[in-house]
Amino acid sequence: MRNSPLSPEAQALINATGLSRRNLMRGLLAGAGMVATGGALAACGTKPAKKNEAEKAACVGADASSSEKKLSWSNWPLYIDVDANDDKKRPSLDAFTQKTGIAVTYTEDVNDNNEFFGKVRNQLQACQSIDRDIMVLTDWMASRVVNLGWVQPFDPAKVPNFTKNLLSTLKNRPWDKDTTHAAPWQSGLTGIAYNGAVTGEVRSIDELLTRPDLKGKVAVLSEMRDTLGLVLLSLGKDPAKFTDADFDAAVEKVKKAVDSGQIRKFTGNDYKEDLAKGDIAACVAWSGDVIQLAAQEGSKVTWVTPEDGLIVWSDNMLIPAPATHKANAEQLIDYYYDPMIAAQVAATVNYICPVQGAQQAMEKVNPDLATNPLIFPDAATLAKTHSFRALSEEEDKKYAAKFEAVSGA
Repeated sequence: MRNSPLSPEAQALINATGLSRRNLMRGLLAGAGMVATGGALAACGTKPAKKNEAEKAACVGADASSSEKKLSWSNWPLYIDVDANDDKKRPSLDAFTQKTGIAVTYTEDVNDNNEFFGKVRNQLQACQSIDRDIMVLTDWMASRVVNLGWVQPFDPAKVPNFTKNLLSTLKNRPWDKDTTHAAPWQSGLTGIAYNGAVTGEVRSIDELLTRPDLKGKVAVLSEMRDTLGLVLLSLGKDPAKFTDADFDAAVEKVKKAVDSGQIRKFTGNDYKEDLAKGDIAACVAWSGDVIQLAAQEGSKVTWVTPEDGLIVWSDNMLIPAPATHKANAEQLIDYYYDPMIAAQVAATVNYICPVQGAQQAMEKVNPDLATNPLIFPDAATLAKTHSFRALSEEEDKKYAAKFEAVSGA
């Protein structure tokens, strides 16, 4: 998950400190005593072992759904619809409980994929409960836990809306070939944004990193997969199949832009304010941010699909192997694949809705958003999307170190 609206106080802190949104949320929650020593566990724990089929079966928790009408759900902060008059109320969740009788404990405690993995890895490795029936993780981390055998598959008969309405472009992904382990919650695009008040159109990553009039006015994302995914595409490489040499070439291309002064900084969500003011002329950007910026009165911020393609990503609902309310979780997953419910959520979070039929439903929810190509991309846009391949833990550490040596993140 990349972005959701922050409180004015939180946004002010981001602006003053330059923290990314995820780092800010981690710090705020840690200050409130809500974050365990996840990073330390991730760094110091033993290497997680992949479970065989027998071990997977032995880890699956007994389903108490028939006698316990409840479930617990971990999601990213500010990533669901809220009541316009009371941001503590979540209309779609309230309606789910009214419809099914299932009470949902909804916790916004996924602030960073690695951090969350660090908090739950020891329990999941040992087949112990993490007190969650659904967790939401980004593709690359979702692929890791699926490959390790730490999640339960869905029963296709229990999720007919999901089976019917999931966008075809999100089916049969390499790490979930039968589409039974991960249900996309929201998706997003990584591309280019520019402020038309201070520069002309920026059509490619090559222009962004080399055009003389942009020198010192460019920002790229501190998220490795987003920035280097686009750079790999600009080198003619597939982010889903790259080699070590390809990765090194992409890092070198970014390094040259840093050393020349072309890149002003690496950012989290805090690029938004600089772009809106014109302090940054162009940048690597997330689609949800651009929707919000473009909607501001007088805004000249414009989205561009780079000539070489876009990076697409999803945050996914998964059922942990030891979860004890699988059937209840399946009901909730299927509920959110009702097009009208999906449109209700998309109208708040402003990311790509993964549900077929939601665009038509959005005409009733918010007609202005029904034609927004960053929420409902057309086939031509989707054909230009690419995913960053899943990395092993060893690869992730190696590549992250190389990227951080350039980005200073």
